[in-house]
Amino acid sequence: MTEYGRGQGSEPWHPEDPLYGDGGWGGQQAHAGRQSPYGGQPQQQYPEQPQQPHYGDWGDGGQAAYGQPQQQYGQYDGHQQQGYDQQQYGAQAQHQQPYDDSNGWGSGVQPHVQYPTDPSDPYGQQNAGYGAEQPDLYGTPDAYPPPEPPGRRRAEPEPQRTDWDPGPDEGEHAFFAGGNDRDDDAEDGGGRGDRRGRGAKKRRNGCACLVVCLVLGGGVAGVGYFGYQFYQDRFGAAPDYAGDGNGEQVTVTIPKGAGGWTIGQELKKKGVVKSVDAFVAAQQSNPRGKSIQDGVYTLQKEMSAESAVELLLSPESRSNLIIAEGKRNVDIYQLIDKRLEVDTGTTAKVAQTKWKSLGLPDWAMNHENVKDPLEGFLYPSSYSVAKGQKPEDVLKQMVGRATEKYEELGLETKADKLGLEGPWQLLTVASLVQAEGTSHDDFRKMAEVVYNRLEPGNEQTNGMLEFDSTYNYIKNQSKLDLSLSELRNYDNPYNTYYTKGLPPGPISNPGEEALKGALDPTDGGWYYFISLDGKTSEFTKTNEDHQKLVDKWNASRNN
Repeated sequence: MTEYGRGQGSEPWHPEDPLYGDGGWGGQQAHAGRQSPYGGQPQQQYPEQPQQPHYGDWGDGGQAAYGQPQQQYGQYDGHQQQGYDQQQYGAQAQHQQPYDDSNGWGSGVQPHVQYPTDPSDPYGQQNAGYGAEQPDLYGTPDAYPPPEPPGRRRAEPEPQRTDWDPGPDEGEHAFFAGGNDRDDDAEDGGGRGDRRGRGAKKRRNGCACLVVCLVLGGGVAGVGYFGYQFYQDRFGAAPDYAGDGNGEQVTVTIPKGAGGWTIGQELKKKGVVKSVDAFVAAQQSNPRGKSIQDGVYTLQKEMSAESAVELLLSPESRSNLIIAEGKRNVDIYQLIDKRLEVDTGTTAKVAQTKWKSLGLPDWAMNHENVKDPLEGFLYPSSYSVAKGQKPEDVLKQMVGRATEKYEELGLETKADKLGLEGPWQLLTVASLVQAEGTSHDDFRKMAEVVYNRLEPGNEQTNGMLEFDSTYNYIKNQSKLDLSLSELRNYDNPYNTYYTKGLPPGPISNPGEEALKGALDPTDGGWYYFISLDGKTSEFTKTNEDHQKLVDKWNASRNN
């Protein structure tokens, strides 16, 4: 090395820069694309500062500053000097003595030599100083830590691990980290107001997190609940009680024609079973499950579905009021009072005062001399009647059942064909047949007797019915031993021994068999009948034949 230049060979170790010349790890590796020794971070390149010349041109006693391109040296003492490049003097730089201003050798004190800068050295553009003038390149807050020789380097510490890893290429969001609040506060400045602002922001962030958690938690809970309900509805067993009940009795009304699902709803409403599905399943598993009849049943609360089905099939549980065929209204009113546990006569009073509002059809209204407008409309059947019900509700139920049956049988359309003046008279004929007959065959023959006697020109009765049952009805009795004088002398529209034709209205509540017999009478020419045993009837066409049977019956009674 000559003229303080630097060649391509070995480089000196500068006494003032411990890193200079360490091409293996200081800066030369940057040219080869290798990693920088400063923590893997790119070093800040300081701007090149202007260099002050320490030596003037040799022609005037000075030397050109190094760090600038040197093409050739100037004149010295009038002699032309050959220019040398840095390669020629690279190896001799440490032995070269500088010249002083007096064009001679100096006193041996080495002046500061300005080395040319290396582009790869981040500190090569800085002016070097000595003693107290030397700048601290690592003392500023933004500077990188000072490098160390390779032997003394330590591995960079790994970042502290946390319990939650957001994943690759994902950082913790400022919403949860709270970093934005600090940054905003730092930019806005400190102070009590800023601290209050920071506290408010943190509270808002906390509230937002709480709301998000509540919403997400509620959503998960809702999905889980409905999912569980869906599973239970589709695949789970139906809820059911265990045992035969808790001992608390309850009355349940099963409507007519009700299926398993309707019955289950009524039972669940009364607290008998826990679920409709459980009852339907128990009913289907029972061989007699579909034979449950309508009516009123006395059950217990909190029964298992299986126990409820068994009790509904047992006659002991039925609380229905059974109305038999041929019953008169006065008897039915008493039965209703007893079942409802009300005072005797309560139902009869309701029937007498509210009969127009109980559902009678138009053809049953406003007939003269009728003892009871509801007679014939309390249809014989089984009815749900229990304590707590109102008498008018029970009567409406019975009238509705009768009206439905009469429409089904076609009383309105068939009365004219039988020579009657409408369904009211047809119903009256059926009530007479029900009161006098004993069987289906009797009903048809009995109906023929009625129609034959009603003929005005018949020679047997001359239009007189002469039925003992009509006299007993008006007397509210059921006697068999009646004298002709008593029968024929009692003046009453219902007494067919005294009045021609049919009574003003029905005298009982006929059943379906009696109604069908009145609609389809026989054609045997029968005018008379008598029951010798109370179970069957014998019919005759003439009065002579009838009187023989009467004598036979009287003889049996005397014996």
